[in-house]
Amino acid sequence: MTIKFNNVYVKAVSTVAGKDEKEGTYGKLYDVTYDDYYAGCDTFEQAEIKMISDSVDVVTKKAGLLLSSIDTLIGADLLNQITPHAYASVKLNRPFIGLYNACASLTESFIVASSLLQNSNVKNVLCNVSSHNMTSERQFRNPVEYGCPKPKRSTFTVTGAVSTILTNEKSKIKVSSASIGTTTDLGVTDVYDMGSVMAPSAARTIYEHLTDNNLKVDDYDLILTGDLGVYGKKILISYMKETYGIDLKGKLEDSASVIYNRKKQPQVNAGGSGPACIGLVAFTDVLNKMLTGKLKRVLLVATGALMSPTMNNQKLSIPSISHAVCLEVE
Repeated sequence: MTIKFNNVYVKAVSTVAGKDEKEGTYGKLYDVTYDDYYAGCDTFEQAEIKMISDSVDVVTKKAGLLLSSIDTLIGADLLNQITPHAYASVKLNRPFIGLYNACASLTESFIVASSLLQNSNVKNVLCNVSSHNMTSERQFRNPVEYGCPKPKRSTFTVTGAVSTILTNEKSKIKVSSASIGTTTDLGVTDVYDMGSVMAPSAARTIYEHLTDNNLKVDDYDLILTGDLGVYGKKILISYMKETYGIDLKGKLEDSASVIYNRKKQPQVNAGGSGPACIGLVAFTDVLNKMLTGKLKRVLLVATGALMSPTMNNQKLSIPSISHAVCLEVE
């Protein structure tokens, strides 16, 4: 299902990243970076709470707003009951909506925020998503102390947090439409093969977005997926051709495939993952290109594996969801 929005704009963004991301492709473009996984805190989970707070602090300063000017805070992360955002939202002390669509949460938050901004009483909505390599790895796969080697098809959870303030005050970047994805499950059970899990849902959402809006791939300067990784990206291109007859024609880029320097960072295997992955690419390199006129219309397609360790232990397959948001230069 595709929704069109009136008067929804990007006011400001912020990017906070960990040590691996600092050493990656866009390390010099992030607002805040940390030198270790603890970020000056006692535990990894507390570090993620700090990342959220730091990201919100930076984005409000960039926007020239006090927190009291934020009508609603929308937050999402990977941990049980979105715990980091639950704790961070206490300190932030704003009306709070917690979301969970795994790594598709960034575009999900845009959809909810943009819908709220259709109400004339809502002026500014702050969207934040975060992920942390150490907290997510020990929740979804193995305890980090176990030191289990990962297969080459696996991805590496990004440590970072990104914030966006969406507003009805005009700016150069407009949120023009969004497509809500449909949950897809093609029977993949491998917790390391997130590219195979998510590529079909990404393809379905892209197809439905183009069809609903009577658009073609060439109508976009860039289609940026979330965290398929290098193998998942290849699967998406092939699946899109074979299932929908659509050639992405070089318009596709995948955040997970480009966020790290895979030659110098072999530990990332097939690339990045996590809710913050697409934001750390979209809000640095992509947004800069939009603001300088190199890109005019971009489709963000955040991809999420709705994985549960409990259900995986019961040998059930992994569902996936993808949501798409169109950003245009006004």
